Amino acid sequence: MCLIPPHCVLVFDLDDTLYLERDFVRSGFQAVGKWARATKSLENVEFLAMKLFIDGKRERIFDAVLEELGIKPDTRLVRDMVEVYRFHEPVISLQPDTLNLLELLPAEQKLALVTDGHRQTQENKVTALGLQRLGFDPILITDVWGRTYWKPHRRAFETIAGHFDEEGLEFVYVGDNSTKDFLAPNAMGWSTIRIARAGRVHPGDPPSERHCAQSTIANLDELPDALNQILNRKAAS
Repeated sequence: MCLIPPHCVLVFDLDDTLYLERDFVRSGFQAVGKWARATKSLENVEFLAMKLFIDGKRERIFDAVLEELGIKPDTRLVRDMVEVYRFHEPVISLQPDTLNLLELLPAEQKLALVTDGHRQTQENKVTALGLQRLGFDPILITDVWGRTYWKPHRRAFETIAGHFDEEGLEFVYVGDNSTKDFLAPNAMGWSTIRIARAGRVHPGDPPSERHCAQSTIANLDELPDALNQILNRKAAS
């Protein structure tokens, strides 16, 4: 039995919240590797890229891969590799604890999604994970409005609050990245929960107290207890 209070609207981040972002990264590198073999006769691109990623490199990975292969990075070639990565159909799946939670939620549970990132890339992830079918509505990809409106901008959160325009609702935001996920919902009086999955891409500490979630969990199996503790504290204050 899932003990989410019926008046709660559950709003989720996507990457490293509902699934592991590294799985998308691996899928993207595999797509680039396949493309590079077929069109440029380049071998081992995906393996080199994944090694660099595991070692902590997060920028200009394809430039570094080409250098590892003894090829001077070419702007057009790197651009093409980035486009293959961004636009490929990802092979990803929801984490088991995500599926457990969704199976326990009642059919009338209000669910929403807020995610940053390149619009087509995030749309491909949403489609691959079947989030529309699972009842997420609205699904807000902030890049639709332009990068200015990526989190921590409030527009997506205000849009969701307006979508569920009912008295007495408690909005709950669950995300992973303390540098941007919780600043706006905290300021709006929402309940905020950070999920700190093993292997997440953004494990950094929050830059200020205002950026901190009100609770931290290791997986979504812990969400009901964490949420009820937050709501009990709010009721007692």
